[in-house]
Amino acid sequence: MKLNNLIFLIFSLAFINNLKGQSLDKPWFFSANSNIINLQGNNVSKGFNFGGPAIVISRHIFSGLSLGTQFTLGNVSNSNDPGFSYDYSSLDGFIKVNIFSGIITPNIIGGYGFSKFSDEIDRVGFFPSTETSRTIFGGLGLSISLNKSLAINFQSTYRGMNENDGFDHFQHFAGLSYNFGSSDTDKDGVSDKKDKCPDVFGLKEYDGCPDTDGDTIIDKEDECPEVPGPKEFKGCIDSDGDGISDPDDICPEEFGIIEMNGCPDTDSDGLSDNEDNCKDNPGPKENDGCPWPDTDGDGVNDNDDLCKDEVGTLENNGCPELSSEIVKTLNEFGSRINFAANSYQIFGRKTLDNLLKIKNLLQENPEGILMIEGYSSSDGSEVYNVELSKRRAKAVREYLIQIGVPAERLEIEGFGERNPIGDNDNPQGRAINRRVQFKTKKN
Repeated sequence: MKLNNLIFLIFSLAFINNLKGQSLDKPWFFSANSNIINLQGNNVSKGFNFGGPAIVISRHIFSGLSLGTQFTLGNVSNSNDPGFSYDYSSLDGFIKVNIFSGIITPNIIGGYGFSKFSDEIDRVGFFPSTETSRTIFGGLGLSISLNKSLAINFQSTYRGMNENDGFDHFQHFAGLSYNFGSSDTDKDGVSDKKDKCPDVFGLKEYDGCPDTDGDTIIDKEDECPEVPGPKEFKGCIDSDGDGISDPDDICPEEFGIIEMNGCPDTDSDGLSDNEDNCKDNPGPKENDGCPWPDTDGDGVNDNDDLCKDEVGTLENNGCPELSSEIVKTLNEFGSRINFAANSYQIFGRKTLDNLLKIKNLLQENPEGILMIEGYSSSDGSEVYNVELSKRRAKAVREYLIQIGVPAERLEIEGFGERNPIGDNDNPQGRAINRRVQFKTKKN
């Protein structure tokens, strides 16, 4: 396998492993191993050659990917060349990627280095070129954790020589490893174990947490991390000096009160100025903080005035009404309007004259609604008498409308034989009970 293909494979696996989100708490790795060499190729012995040691040092970089170096020693015999052996040594750099992590962690490894098969003939240099070959290698490994620091390790790689001075060969490791050190994910000089903000670059004096605004309150406890402020306001400022920090103050530029969330209430009506349409005059919330108007000027505010465009009385909820004197006069005229038994017909010159007087009096007093109440004697059933009394009131209303009284000023109601003013046990009493009465309508 060519070097670029091997590197591509290693980084592809690193990307896949990165998706697993794997990381190491102890990034440094040291292992001591036995070194087993198995020569490959023509005219060589393929037996196992045991030697050692093999020393490996590496460091975890991110998400299961490590960079390291390894150095090995050994002695290799080739039975096809009896009585002759080689002193073996190698020095490499490598990339290692954990396929997944757990108690058992498999990995793939690949790298580049130098392999030396020394024939014991003196030459200059630690790795003389006539005995040393550039080497590309790759293979698989397996780590079995004993605890958080110790593990048993196995590794098998194939080493391809790029020059003729040596042999292609398998190299096998078996040994113990020790993980140590502490990672520093955010590179702030505080190890993750001691870093209270391990994913954010911070300061040592704040245990690895940042203080962006320099107010001595770390960002994760600072409600305003980019604006310096005192601890009493959790790192924020109080621009208007009302004792409420700006993030909690609805009106941060105006001195206010706590009850209004930092806004003023100039007229003390329980509605803050920012919601009060009349902030200098107290008024109810229902009218947006403004006092209720009195459109018709009758002393009854519009919210209580059932006739807010007409002058009225407080007793009649702001609506106009006929005075008690006028009602008394109307009833004097009404007492002269009587009906025959079982009838609601209006007849007689005297009755018509009194209805005309009622009409004239209402025209002279154009405010107020008149209630016309109809009554009957005790002749007939109660249901019949109630209906008859309604018809009598209706007959009077229709006649008054006919001679010029506005219809909207007249309403009717029937009471039957209730509230008699005469004795229903004699004809005279029953006659005066067949009547109408007037009163002003109350709203």
